[in-house]
Amino acid sequence: MLPFVFDDTFGFEQYVDYALDVPMYFVYRNKTYIDCTGMSFRDFMAGKLPQVPGELPTLNDWENHLTTIFPEVRLKRYMEMRGADGGPWRRLCALPAFWVGLLYDDESLQSIIDMTSDWTKEEREMLRRKVPVTGLKTPFRDGYVRDLAEDVLQLAKNGLERRGYKEVGFLREVDEVVRTGD
Repeated sequence: MLPFVFDDTFGFEQYVDYALDVPMYFVYRNKTYIDCTGMSFRDFMAGKLPQVPGELPTLNDWENHLTTIFPEVRLKRYMEMRGADGGPWRRLCALPAFWVGLLYDDESLQSIIDMTSDWTKEEREMLRRKVPVTGLKTPFRDGYVRDLAEDVLQLAKNGLERRGYKEVGFLREVDEVVRTGD
């Protein structure tokens, strides 16, 4: 997780600064991948990559570089929620529906902000570390992650309902996971 995304002052500029300094893997030229391991895109922008001396990056170079950065949420032309970027076919539409219900509805989004705004860095790190091991049974504050999952799922459902496109059914699989813990 990128700690700066939780700052009240977070903006795209901070993400770009972060991405500029994430070590590169390659530059693609003439159907060939040129190894640039460990170099920064910031150096590339200054024409300082020894592998392609004096050459400046293209927009395609930047887009390629962004695909090699692996935070939990990756900013592209959209937000890629990487924490659950796989899973069974029957859940394929559940993840986008979940996020649409939370992020595309002002009321649900504000509820999520209110719910999480006082979480500490230590609590977020604890959740990131323990939830993959103990799942919905992970203790959190005065309850369990299951309680939190029920609340967040309801917010996603409410957000989808307010959109009026009959998308709530896509969350059935998530509902089942939250209900059973499996």
